[in-house]
Amino acid sequence: MNPEAEALFDLIQESRYCIAFTGAGVSTLSGIRDFRGKNGLYQDLNAEKIFDIEVFREDPSFYYRATRDFIYNLDEKKPSVVHRVLATLEGRGLLKAVITQNIDLLHQKAGSKVVIEVHGSPQAHRCQSCGTTMDFANAAALVKAGALPRCGRCGGALKPDITFFGENLPSEALRKARDEASQADLMLVLGSSLLVYPAASLPHYTLDSGGDIVVVNDMPTHLDRRAKLKFNDLGPLFEYLESRLMDKNSA
Repeated sequence: MNPEAEALFDLIQESRYCIAFTGAGVSTLSGIRDFRGKNGLYQDLNAEKIFDIEVFREDPSFYYRATRDFIYNLDEKKPSVVHRVLATLEGRGLLKAVITQNIDLLHQKAGSKVVIEVHGSPQAHRCQSCGTTMDFANAAALVKAGALPRCGRCGGALKPDITFFGENLPSEALRKARDEASQADLMLVLGSSLLVYPAASLPHYTLDSGGDIVVVNDMPTHLDRRAKLKFNDLGPLFEYLESRLMDKNSA
């Protein structure tokens, strides 16, 4: 591994308030397709309709058919080395929070405690008519069986608490994310194309407050030139960080 990887390890250890901002590229290491990459979901015909709120309102079954093997098999997915390292860093007090655009629950599965989901979460499915909720496990069982999750009270279609196109981001999560980004002196920007706003504006809060960002993404981003360090490949970098953390633990 090149000296820049060791420089990143030092930056994390020396930071006063380090946070991570994660995008879909982090989850590809767990076998989950990203959105805008070479083999991303948006390469498929009609993929953009999957998370379109108007399409969902007209035909909820379209979303559930399209995501059955994308979201509702998450119990089969394991956290990647990135998820593991971030959880370890938090456990050692070196990482204060994870802000994620992802909706796969893998940060929590890896053991991260402070996870801010700015694009919502499938953990709860909510009736669009009366607000009754169902948890992810029960909704996933129905979807896997080919059924449409419906409200046990009124029969209305259940929608996951994921932010669809045409909906606003969860305001409280966005507020917390902005607060964390503003007080961070180091933000790790991991696997995000930084194309989807307002979430993509979060690194600017760190930069505008005098902090540094580190960008790790396999495609260029508009903030690469402002990054303290820039890497292209998450896997080898975080395998190195994991080995350094293990060395430090055994030292």
